Amino acid sequence: MKIDNAIALVTGANRGIGLAFTRELLARGARKVYAGARDPSSVTQPGVEAIRLDVTKPEEVAAAAARAGDVTLVINNAGVGHQGGFLASDSEEVTRRQFETNFFGMLRMSKAFAPVLAANGGGALLNVLSIVSWMNGGQLAAYAASKSAAWSLTNSLRHELAAQKTQVLALHMAFVDTDLVRAIDGPKTSPEEIVRRALDGLESGLDEVLADERTKLIKQGLTAPTPSYLPQNA
Repeated sequence: MKIDNAIALVTGANRGIGLAFTRELLARGARKVYAGARDPSSVTQPGVEAIRLDVTKPEEVAAAAARAGDVTLVINNAGVGHQGGFLASDSEEVTRRQFETNFFGMLRMSKAFAPVLAANGGGALLNVLSIVSWMNGGQLAAYAASKSAAWSLTNSLRHELAAQKTQVLALHMAFVDTDLVRAIDGPKTSPEEIVRRALDGLESGLDEVLADERTKLIKQGLTAPTPSYLPQNA
């Protein structure tokens, strides 16, 4: 789909990748951008329409779908992440919390807005995933599991929404320079670069965008003799 004249909704739009999406959408000529956030007052980007949207609350998702009935592009960006492995004492609570946003929140949004997109000609759904959709080193164990589930959800939605001509794009990337990985060492790509590549892929009709070189290598490594999700020998 084309961004020019599109009407978009971005979840988690007050900072990081979500904020970068709102800016780039406006720069590419989007007619309207709804910026969803738990606290609408935290949305400071000029030119957007801030709406209260906590994707873990079904009533707020339903209200957003009712208010934004003109949407042609939904960007499921809202996400939470916590460091730690599955054997930590609080791992069950931490895992549930991350799944509630990263998987069930994406599911709620997709269900609520599928009829809206259909009514407006099909449009597109862009799901922000991660390189850890395919690998889990234990440092972000529950986050990785939630992104794996969200990847599976995205693949299913692509089939389920094909009949209504809704494009479904999965966005994968390694570390991005946001609050989530601020304490983790390693190379990080700017949110602006990730977003530019994502929207280029969307406008090109792609189903999947691998937004940096490390992500491309990991995806390729899934078919290697020692898959990337297994411990690698030193």
